[in-house]
Amino acid sequence: MPSARMLRRLFWIHWLLLATLPAAWSAEAPSVRDEKPATPPADAPAGDMAAEKSIEELAESARKSVVVISITGRDGKQQGLGTGFVIAPDGLIATNLHVIGEGRSISVQTADGKQHAVTSIHATQRASDLALIRIDAKDLPPLELGDSDTLRQGQAVVAIGNPHGLQYSVVSGVVSGTREIEGRSMIQLAIPIEAGNSGGPLLDMQGRVHGIITMKSLVTRNLGFAVASNALRPLIERPNPIPMDRWLTIGALDPNEWTTLFGARWRQRAGRILVDGLGRGFGGRSLCLWEAALPELPFEVAVQLKLEEEDGAAGLVYHSDGGERHYGFYPSGGKLRLSRFDGADVFSWQVLEEKPSEHYRPGEWNTLKVRLEKDRVLCYVNDQLVIESHNTSLPSGKVGLAKFRDTRAEFKNFQVAKEISSSQPDPKRVAAIEALVEKVPLSGSPREELVSSLLPHSGESLIVLRERAKRLEQEAAQLRQLALAVHHQRVRNELSQILSAAEEDVNLLRAALLIALIDNDELDVEAYEKQVDRMAREIAATFPADADEAAKIDVLNKALFEERGFHGSHGDYDNRSNSYLNEVLDDREGLPITLSVLYIELARRLDLNVVGIGLPGHFVVQHRPEKGEPQWIDVFEGGVKMSREDAERKVLGTSGRPLREEHLMPVSKRQIITRMLHNLMGLAQESEDIPGMLRYVETIVAVNPEAAQERWFRAVLRFQTGEHHGAADDVDWLLERNPEGIDLGRVRELSRLLNRTEPR
Repeated sequence: MPSARMLRRLFWIHWLLLATLPAAWSAEAPSVRDEKPATPPADAPAGDMAAEKSIEELAESARKSVVVISITGRDGKQQGLGTGFVIAPDGLIATNLHVIGEGRSISVQTADGKQHAVTSIHATQRASDLALIRIDAKDLPPLELGDSDTLRQGQAVVAIGNPHGLQYSVVSGVVSGTREIEGRSMIQLAIPIEAGNSGGPLLDMQGRVHGIITMKSLVTRNLGFAVASNALRPLIERPNPIPMDRWLTIGALDPNEWTTLFGARWRQRAGRILVDGLGRGFGGRSLCLWEAALPELPFEVAVQLKLEEEDGAAGLVYHSDGGERHYGFYPSGGKLRLSRFDGADVFSWQVLEEKPSEHYRPGEWNTLKVRLEKDRVLCYVNDQLVIESHNTSLPSGKVGLAKFRDTRAEFKNFQVAKEISSSQPDPKRVAAIEALVEKVPLSGSPREELVSSLLPHSGESLIVLRERAKRLEQEAAQLRQLALAVHHQRVRNELSQILSAAEEDVNLLRAALLIALIDNDELDVEAYEKQVDRMAREIAATFPADADEAAKIDVLNKALFEERGFHGSHGDYDNRSNSYLNEVLDDREGLPITLSVLYIELARRLDLNVVGIGLPGHFVVQHRPEKGEPQWIDVFEGGVKMSREDAERKVLGTSGRPLREEHLMPVSKRQIITRMLHNLMGLAQESEDIPGMLRYVETIVAVNPEAAQERWFRAVLRFQTGEHHGAADDVDWLLERNPEGIDLGRVRELSRLLNRTEPR
């Protein structure tokens, strides 16, 4: 799943831009992106429409196969609730792996209200978040698995689940597309998904399962994701069954060593203790207490900790009474905190001290240590004293681990001893090791004599080598980022220079190729300019001697669409390649606007006056001969000639708006380039590519510095990517000019956030 940080980032973008995005992308382009043609796919299966059921019929038939899955915690109480569905009459049920967790007791309630214990975990696959479980039942009604590869964008689908415990709830919507999320291909759905829907079936209108609901979006309500049903087939064909008595031991902590309190999910893997989930204690608190006998005071407790997100909180506890009362030392929001807990609510919690520390390493392993003495407590991070406290009034008790809120954390090397040795290598040895590896060759295997010289202090050598490798990787990443920044700025400068010329002198072809150069720094722009020159010469050589302008247009259309096969991208419309003019030339396939740019530039080389017409939702061209009436041409549809009535139907079909006279006016070359950038921005937003969105909006502002909506969009993106000074500059620009169409309330809110985040 996307990380909490990414989801919060997307939420902020959604909140700040929701009211302004449509306006931001309509200043020069009447729609966010050129719309897809509305024609149905040519390969749509014949006869499917006749077999379709109503939503009521689907719900009635499918709910017999949908089950409620309950997960029981170690205290015997229900800890989770999800959905599954029958795929075989003998009790085989499909669901999500995250629904059943690991090592938990699972029960299944079938549609007839009967409760069944799970007898085995038939198959699991972590990468796809899928699980098959088996119950002791017969003659269950299975759902048919469909071929998820046949799903079409815009296809109607229905989801059945148990959101918030509301059993067998039904929601309908459409398939929005497919998305790659953390290496998994997911079906994106325009459906409101809620907690408890996970594991439920996604059905087509014939009742076939095409997906397994797996998560909801935190950005907007009517958005969810499902794993494709085809991913179930390998699990069915090659199961890895585990009996329940074996399953319940997976990842379990040794009860002779540890006792957990207040829920959450504590487990062990590869010598580490992992925790996630919301604890039931105050503030999501959950404890994991060490059961071994403790030494007499003074003694020390230490552990290495890594938080998945730095806004989480987890660490050490001491003087625990085995219930609500204890002390805690832990990082929280990037600071180190010592707290005292005297009960179960906020009124019994006291932060004794909270300090930042330069020795704490965000996102990395950090060693926390507490030294317990009779009259004081010393708290360390990475062997550096952070807090000294004389609050020791709670009686001595157990020590262990704690987590708060919805934190995901890992612990390793938990220790209790009279004195714990330093976790940091000896500075003199570090210096000696660094001297040895200062001139490590950049190629070939490590020399045997160098390896041998590092072996006497191998533990410290590993620490030093890994730290050095990390520094070099960070430096390399910074250099690559700097190189890209230089490249992007060079392209923006040239693009701005081209578009600052008089309209008749603007090199539209090069400007369009520069857009592609933004994302491909190895693109040979001059080579493609020469290719278009060659195409124009070859077409001109086929003109009849007495050809008028209309005849030349016919020859151009035949050469481009019939002989060379250029065509609109009907089947792969959302591919970014359709927006890169070099790839349109390579693949002979593109969007209306990129094909139109090619057409305009070929026509110019053939002494034909062709201009761009930016219809809402579609882009066409118009031939304006010296004599005779202008003629609209739809390049996306193979150069078909259009009447005004055709244009009216096209606009109504793609945008739902009536055609207005201004829609038929020629657009400038600057407007064409801006619209192409908006197309790429829309694709980047759909794929949650924030760096891509920033690249494109930076370019729009570079070629049109007065573009207020885009500048506002850039301010938000800069804030989200940590470029706070740049965001502040954009905010100041907007507040000073107060441009029309900008919600200054949102701008001021971002300004307040910036002032809290980083003083200027």
